[in-house]
Amino acid sequence: MSTSRLPIDHFIDRLSRMTPEERRLAIEADPLPANVGALLDEAAAEVGDKPAWNFFEAGVVTTYSALAAEVNRTANALRAWGVTRGTHIAVMLPNIPLMPTIWLAIAKLGAVMAPVNVRYTAREVRYIANDSDADFLIAHADYRDLLSPEWDSEEQTLALPPDHIALVGAPDAGPYRRWEEIAAGQSAMLVLDYAPGHDDLLNIQYTSGTTGFPKGCMLSHRYWLSAGKVNGLRDGKRFERILASTPFFYLDPQWLLLLAFHQRGTLYVANRQSASRFAGWLAEHRIHFCLFPEVVYKQPPSPHDAEICLRRANIYGVRKEIHADLRQRFNAPAMEAFGMTEVGPTLFVPLEATEMVGSGSCGKPTAFRECRVVDEDGKDVPQGEIGELVVRGKGLMQGYYKKPEANRDSYFGEWFRTGDLFRKDEQGYHYIVGRLKDMVRRAGENIAAREVEAVLKNLPEVMDAAVVAVPDDTRGQEVKAYIVRQPDLPEDALPLARIFEHCDRNLAAFKVPRYIEFIDTLPRTPSEKIAKGELIKAKSDLRLGAYDRVADCWR
Repeated sequence: MSTSRLPIDHFIDRLSRMTPEERRLAIEADPLPANVGALLDEAAAEVGDKPAWNFFEAGVVTTYSALAAEVNRTANALRAWGVTRGTHIAVMLPNIPLMPTIWLAIAKLGAVMAPVNVRYTAREVRYIANDSDADFLIAHADYRDLLSPEWDSEEQTLALPPDHIALVGAPDAGPYRRWEEIAAGQSAMLVLDYAPGHDDLLNIQYTSGTTGFPKGCMLSHRYWLSAGKVNGLRDGKRFERILASTPFFYLDPQWLLLLAFHQRGTLYVANRQSASRFAGWLAEHRIHFCLFPEVVYKQPPSPHDAEICLRRANIYGVRKEIHADLRQRFNAPAMEAFGMTEVGPTLFVPLEATEMVGSGSCGKPTAFRECRVVDEDGKDVPQGEIGELVVRGKGLMQGYYKKPEANRDSYFGEWFRTGDLFRKDEQGYHYIVGRLKDMVRRAGENIAAREVEAVLKNLPEVMDAAVVAVPDDTRGQEVKAYIVRQPDLPEDALPLARIFEHCDRNLAAFKVPRYIEFIDTLPRTPSEKIAKGELIKAKSDLRLGAYDRVADCWR
């Protein structure tokens, strides 16, 4: 019998008596379940009466046994609709239990989900559905207007027949299908003559990059099983209650759910992220593991702060100056980590390494990962010098879907190029020092500058545009757009209201620029690329000379 089939407490007890390096090797040697569906079934067989999840704001608690049965019913509903192994399904749902239930059902069938951000516009929804080659689309009735044919254009037609679109919660779905009718009367027994394998594709997970539109990362069952297992076991701690505070169309709640399955624990799910309520959630639900956003630290002190009983909190890019105080204030063993959609969990600081608190390090490679810091030719740089972090190992993404050029440019052989600049010290700890990628990181969202620029340049009055990141204490970064008007265009011919209305119609709210600055010309390199470095160096405060949409004033 493998260690993964021993009671989880026994396995974790063994890990707890090991060094971080010994745990890494033990986790790599321990077999993964056959697929994501098998992980759920194994947990249901062992702890069937235990809650698998608790959507606490909605008051929905589901045991492992009940969840396994509901996932089977959902899988049978999808099969009756025409879904089979390899079918692609776009899913646009808020944080309701049906979202992860459908994901798990898709996993059991060996089908593929393309999650769709519920804040996307019609243009973005069509892009995801079409780019992922979705055969079916499931969307909440609240987003029905985004599917309306009147939004279609030659470039944006939704390439799906109406009977391949199902609406959730719609009294009248016409011309589409009602999901509730598809799901009605299905059996809790699922019989298949095949089983998905570790390398079967499960998600086409879209993430913004430097090429404009989001790219679909092809993520396998192995990716997800490894991500949940590594995050849950690498400290040798028991996490019975895990918090997911962001929507399930994002990466994190999906692997947090599998972390809970591996631990035979319970995932506590919020409707949406809330900095003001976060500490209260941790205390009320006695959370053991979470991803701790820095913005929570900016909230006024609360009696809840002292009631928190975390056993680990992952933090990402938290200012090293506040790291120790954050740990003390929230009684939180918070340690840095690093990961990406493309590579999953990659670096982490072990709980034992308290000497690294406040160092700014992202840690050492976790199980299944090897890391190097290289120059522009893919050769190792000397220790301590800055280069690009490259990663290899089992369970990385299988590439960007239908993006051969991006795949070509994203690897040095078998090593994935993260696009992030790092240095490594003599102890093997890694430190992120900057980004190669042309992106804005706003409140946890990756925003491709090129996509925002493309939308702006679709305005006939705009000749050119450049988007850069502006540092922001609350959201990390904000979006600033430099706009060059068409020649001889009167200044009042392009009012700010027109720009923002156009952006609101074509971009998710988090991508819309906060700052707008009009400029006569954009600086360029000898190869005619926009020299954004020159724009950034031109003034110490990039807000100066720009209109601030939030403050409704010129800076």
